Amino acid sequence: MKAIRFFRSFVFAYAGILAALKSEQNIRFHFTAAVIVVVAGLWTGLSGVEWMMVVLAIGGMISFEMFNSSMERIVDLASPDLHPLAKQAKDMAAGGVLVFAMASAIIGLLIFLPKWF
Repeated sequence: MKAIRFFRSFVFAYAGILAALKSEQNIRFHFTAAVIVVVAGLWTGLSGVEWMMVVLAIGGMISFEMFNSSMERIVDLASPDLHPLAKQAKDMAAGGVLVFAMASAIIGLLIFLPKWF
């Protein structure tokens, strides 16, 4: 029984990824950017350590964006009316995404620019 539950959790996780891709423009943007970065990495010939950094940045960015989207849904469910604390929670989650996006962009620049110029 535990094995079935374990494998069912992957089905639920996959459903969550699909739901995010269908409903969230920012997730689709990040997935598209990830494909472009992977193609650029293959074309550039990144080292193993560079690939680790790129994979962590991509995985972290998509994860943060999915957590942000889920936070927005939870806040909307808990507080359907406009409330200053609900707005702060949503803004803080979005701010976390922005911080990680900037860090990911810097990582990308540090990895790719020296190889291209």
